[in-house]
Amino acid sequence: MADLVLAIDQGTTSSRAIAFDRAGRVVASAQREFEQRYPAPGHVTHDPEAIWESQLAVARDVVSGTGGAVRFAAIGVTNQRETTVVWDRASGRPVADAIVWQSRITAPFCERLKQEGHEPLFRARTGLPLDAYFSGPKIRYILDAQPGLRERAERGELAFGTVDSFLIWRLTGGRVHATDVSNASRTLLFDIHRLAWDDELLDIIGVPRAMLPELRPTSGSFGETEASLFGRPIPIAAAAGDQQAATFGQACFEPGQAKNTYGTGAFLVRNTGTEAVASAHGLLTTVAWQLAAGGPATYALEGSVFVAGAAVQWMRDGLRAIGAAADIEALAAGVEDTGGVYLVPAFVGLGAPWWDPNARGALVGLSRGTGLPQIARATIESIAYQVRDVLEAMDADAGTGSRALRVDGGAAANDTLLQFQADVLGVAVERPVVAETTALGAACLAGLAVGFWRDAGGVAANWALDERFEPRMDPVRRDRLVRGWQRAVQRSLAWAEPDEPTGAPARS
Repeated sequence: MADLVLAIDQGTTSSRAIAFDRAGRVVASAQREFEQRYPAPGHVTHDPEAIWESQLAVARDVVSGTGGAVRFAAIGVTNQRETTVVWDRASGRPVADAIVWQSRITAPFCERLKQEGHEPLFRARTGLPLDAYFSGPKIRYILDAQPGLRERAERGELAFGTVDSFLIWRLTGGRVHATDVSNASRTLLFDIHRLAWDDELLDIIGVPRAMLPELRPTSGSFGETEASLFGRPIPIAAAAGDQQAATFGQACFEPGQAKNTYGTGAFLVRNTGTEAVASAHGLLTTVAWQLAAGGPATYALEGSVFVAGAAVQWMRDGLRAIGAAADIEALAAGVEDTGGVYLVPAFVGLGAPWWDPNARGALVGLSRGTGLPQIARATIESIAYQVRDVLEAMDADAGTGSRALRVDGGAAANDTLLQFQADVLGVAVERPVVAETTALGAACLAGLAVGFWRDAGGVAANWALDERFEPRMDPVRRDRLVRGWQRAVQRSLAWAEPDEPTGAPARS
C-alpha cells in the first residue's frame, strides 16, 4: 500500500526530491546542483535539459532508495517561478535557454509598456507591476531572438511553460501541457479574478495564445508519469509555485497568517483568503492556491526581496571574508552591533516595496573602527530590514498587524538573524521542525488530491514548532535602527542610469 508522497522541488540553483510520510516527516531526499549561466550583465539563463536531467536523477534516487514506485501515492511539483521555457511540441526539445526569474533582460521592454500607460491595466487584472521579473516579457524575448520562432508559435508548434509545465510535459511523455493557477498568476498574462488567460494582455505583450498551457487547480490531476521513468506510473497530483507551496507547507491557511522564506532572495507571503487585496504599498497580489476545479481561489499578498542569502554569498565569493556561508554567524557574533554600518544589498536593484531597478548596493556608515565583523553583522541585518519593509507594507495594505511570522529556507538556521528579525519586527518569529516547507507544501497539495490526507486540518496538525524567537529589543533602539536603515536605502535608490546594465546576481 502506498505510504509516501514524492515532492519534486525544482529550485533556482538545484533540483531536489523529497519523500514524505503521513506525519509530514522526511523519509528520504536527494539534491543535485546545475549550471547557472550569465550570458550578459543582468541576464541569467538555465539549460532546460540540465533542469530535467538533474530533477529526474534525484527523483529516481529517492524512489529507488525507498523501495520503488509502489510506495508512492502521488507526486507534487513545486518550482522556481517566472523562469520561462519554450520548447518544440513535436520533439520536446527547448528552442532556447530558459530565462531565469532573476534576469533583467526584458527591463527596457517593460519600461516601454509603462511609458505607454499600460501598467494600471496590468495591475488591475494580474495584481503585478510591469517588471522584468515576470514570465510574459521573457516569452516575447525568446520568440523575437531567433528568426521564425514567432511564426512557429502562432502555428501552435511551440509550447511555453514555467518550469512546472516543462517538468510535467517530460514526466508524462508529452501527454500533458498544463500549469496551475499559482504559477499562471506570475506571468503577467493571467487574470487573477477570472482565473483565466487574458487575450488583451497577451496582445499587448505579444504572446500567441496557442503556446499557453492548460490551466488547472493547484491540487488535482496532472496525469501520470511514464511507466519507464520509475518502473510504474505515479499520479502527478499537484503543481505550485515555490513560495505558494511554502505557504501551504507552513500551514498558513487562515487570512492574516504569513511566512517568509530566506533563500537567494526573501519571499514574504500573507494569506488574504478569498479576497484579492490590491496593494497600495508596492506589493504583489497573487493566487496562493486553488484546491478544486471550479472552486474558489485563495489569494495572498507577496513581497519579493531580490537579495537575501545572496548577500551572504557576496561576503563569501565577492569579499572572500568567509569560507562558507554558515561562517557568517560566528564572524558577526564577534561584535555586539554594526557600529552604525548598514549594507543595502541592491545588487540587482530593489524589489518590494521599492521596485527600483536602478538602485545599487550601498555600504554606509563606515568609520576607522569598522572591520569585517561589523560588515558581516550588517549583512545579516540587511536581510531582516528588507523583510521588515515588506511586512510593514503588508500590514498597511491589510489594515491589520501581523501576530507572528513563520520562517523557513536556508538562512532560517541562523539564530542571530531570526532574533534580530523578531526584534526589528516587534513580533514573534516561528521556525518549524520541518525546514523543507516548500517541498512539504507540494507533497501536502498532492496528498490532499488523492486522499492521502483527508483535509487541510490533517496537514496543519503535522506542523510543529522548533523554536519561537520573541522580540526583546527596546522599542526606542528599534526605531533608531530602522530610521538609519531607511536613510541608507535612500542613498541607494536611483543610483544607476536607466540604461546602465545590472550586474549579474551572485551565484548561489
